[in-house]
Amino acid sequence: MVTAVALLAGSIAGTIAWSRNGGVSTSTGSSWSRSGGGMMGGRVSTRVPTLPGTTVQVTALDMGAMMGGRAGMRLAVDRTTVPAGTVSLVLGNSGFRTHELVVLPLAAGQQAGTRSVGSDRKVDETGSLGEASQTGGSGTGEGVQPGTAGWTTFDLPAGRYELVCNLPGHYAAGMYAELTVN
Repeated sequence: MVTAVALLAGSIAGTIAWSRNGGVSTSTGSSWSRSGGGMMGGRVSTRVPTLPGTTVQVTALDMGAMMGGRAGMRLAVDRTTVPAGTVSLVLGNSGFRTHELVVLPLAAGQQAGTRSVGSDRKVDETGSLGEASQTGGSGTGEGVQPGTAGWTTFDLPAGRYELVCNLPGHYAAGMYAELTVN
């Protein structure tokens, strides 16, 4: 038990330090590479082309089943505010599960993480602007596999947007982040 707690604490500390650096080390037009820490995930290495506009690095993290049987997941972004116009989102999957990135507008007064989850364990994607769910590519696919990246580009007007992983159960487990465009 003591060993498990020490291992968990070390993994959390490593992830906090890793997240402070944006969760990823990227370079468009070359390999996108990041090593995860401990139980939080593994290495992400995918060739990402040079993308237009402002690039936002989004990292999908999952901790697997922890003591007590609960899984912890989240999306970490390297910036929360970008200028209006062309915005490219790169999703790096440092977790152990397949993930995706769906972009949904937030209504005035609506907070990220407060959408209703349906019986399918997903949120309603009505109004979605698109997604990054193609392993090693742009746009829609079957999900971004562990250790890889996917990306997408939008022309975003000023507003607030929620970035979500909408695979069953992932949103409720904490996979959402807010992006403000001004």
